[in-house]
Amino acid sequence: MSFELDNLSPQTKAFLSRRATGTGLLVDGQWLAAAAGQTFATIDPGSGLEIGQIPAADTTQVDAAVAAARAAQKGWAATVPAERARILWKIADLIEAHIDELAELETLDQGKPLFVGRWAEIPGAAAQFRFFAGQAMAIEGSTLESSINYQPQGKQMRTWTVREAVGVVAAIVPWNSPLVLTAMKLAPALAAGCTVVLKPAEDTSLTAMRLVELMIEAGVPNGVINLITGLGAQTGAALANHPGVDKIAFTGSTATGRAVLDAAKTNFKRVTLELGGKSPSIVMPDADLSLAIPGVANAIFFNGGQVCIAGSRLYVHRSIHDQVVEGVAAYAKGLKVGHGLSPDTQMGPVVSARHAERVEGFLNRAKADGATMLTGGERFGASGAFIQPTVVVDVKPDMEIVREEVFGPVLVAQAFDDAEEVIAAANDSEYGLAASVWTEGFSNAHRMSSAIKAGTVWINCHAMYDASLAIGGVKQSGWGRDSGKQALDNYLEWKTVCAVV
Repeated sequence: MSFELDNLSPQTKAFLSRRATGTGLLVDGQWLAAAAGQTFATIDPGSGLEIGQIPAADTTQVDAAVAAARAAQKGWAATVPAERARILWKIADLIEAHIDELAELETLDQGKPLFVGRWAEIPGAAAQFRFFAGQAMAIEGSTLESSINYQPQGKQMRTWTVREAVGVVAAIVPWNSPLVLTAMKLAPALAAGCTVVLKPAEDTSLTAMRLVELMIEAGVPNGVINLITGLGAQTGAALANHPGVDKIAFTGSTATGRAVLDAAKTNFKRVTLELGGKSPSIVMPDADLSLAIPGVANAIFFNGGQVCIAGSRLYVHRSIHDQVVEGVAAYAKGLKVGHGLSPDTQMGPVVSARHAERVEGFLNRAKADGATMLTGGERFGASGAFIQPTVVVDVKPDMEIVREEVFGPVLVAQAFDDAEEVIAAANDSEYGLAASVWTEGFSNAHRMSSAIKAGTVWINCHAMYDASLAIGGVKQSGWGRDSGKQALDNYLEWKTVCAVV
């Protein structure tokens, strides 16, 4: 293993020796290597060095994982809700007990600053399991007084509904916030009585492996959780197309979401999709700029802009445009960018050299189109996948940099003159995931939150969530909701029962 391990905790070193050596598949309670012996490297984006080798499952192992989930599903669904809740709560306890190890693994694999995982995302994953432990005991149907009036003489009609687990779920998660996004799929699925085949992103499989170890320790039965690693085009496609899967829960790009929809056609799988975004941040002339400037900056530079809800389009009233944009640019210039394990790092690299090249391509094309980089705009560093925090001005609404999801630390800023104009600009997008409005005006807050077409609108904040709040979008930002009690609906089917008694 070429990666320098000296600064890692003993627990993290032990895990890497145990799992990042090509034995990271879990099928029916057994840890396995890839059947064909194929592996791929997982790379530290902060140094460009190899962390370890991840097994690439073939179609026979995808078949075996789905079969194991199918065999376990009836028994898991029959487990009393209190027992499912107890296990989910125990998973949360174990996540918190291993929080430092999980944060180190997340930083190594994804690049995010250690504090982001340690204080935000890993606790957020634990909170998902705790929230849905409660929801497991709150699944309910209803009794109906029907109007059916042709039952036999002397008999009565009784009608009611029940809710039952969908069945086997393929959970396919992205690389930007791996552990918490995985928890958003697993916790409601298990609470509902579904079994799961988990496919993590190929760039970030480590915390999924460690989480599954903890789930087994918590008492999740064999076959209820199965882990299949591999490349998306092979392993992920085989899982999404599998006829033994009843539902796909996917978070990722809109383009891949379309491929998931095509795969669902094979047996009309249920699908939930949390997809791309190009979320607007709108600063009104009455905004508290001491709140708005750092808030807007954090909305795009948190996790290097690799957040589906990142506030990547900034609209500022013309009367304060220069003050706000220059303030955000100054904030960007002051960020300490470095390896995520360095204690003073405020923004880490993007997830991979491949993704850094993609972001760099957006920036180069924007320059060619006439945009100006007020700050940043370059890739930098002799190693790793670093992009400077960037503020782009002199843009036009039809530019690629304004319309397409860059998924990096890149903010495009534009001025506006009135509320109607900025509402139209905010809605002029194929995406509708999130938005934020910065204003001290009660009327502005209500009017704009109603008019903006997005799954979430924040007032004087951005990216504020907890496990009780639904996450999802409209338009090409997806179908359905993760998190919140609404997410449980993704994993339950309604059944109507009519009885003559």
